[in-house]
Amino acid sequence: MARAQTGDKAAYRQLLVEITPYVRSIASRYHRVREDIEDAVQDVLLSVHLIRHSYDPSRPFGPWLATIADRRALDRLRKRLRSAGRETALAPEHETFVADGANSESAGLEAEELARALERLPPGQRQALELLKLKEMSLKEASAATGLSITALKVATHRALKSLKLVMQGKR
Repeated sequence: MARAQTGDKAAYRQLLVEITPYVRSIASRYHRVREDIEDAVQDVLLSVHLIRHSYDPSRPFGPWLATIADRRALDRLRKRLRSAGRETALAPEHETFVADGANSESAGLEAEELARALERLPPGQRQALELLKLKEMSLKEASAATGLSITALKVATHRALKSLKLVMQGKR
């Protein structure tokens, strides 16, 4: 590591090759799935790369590396457990559109209803919605196309969405 810190690329490459099995053994204490172990190894190697300047050559390298490897592997395990607590495994019955033609009859009706509702909006609001939401233009592109300021487009879009909601609910 001391030679790697001085810029010796060959020594650095050799160091990474030699520490990888050791790091893998530490990661396997925390993880059982091979992909998780390899991800933890990569986390450790990246951490070593990013903080290699903090290694003091007058001190033993093994404890420095072991501390980093333990902490990174444990961090990955904590992250995995946090996300696993919020996730639910999906089964085929959770699928919304299982059949090929699911919801196809109502899709046409909704599109027609939306088109009628858009026609009821004031021209400026309708144009802002069409450019920004339907054609997915950026604010800058829509501003150039309409000659309106970005602020005016934002206001028109906000008002259009509010009006469209009322129209779709039948309150307007």
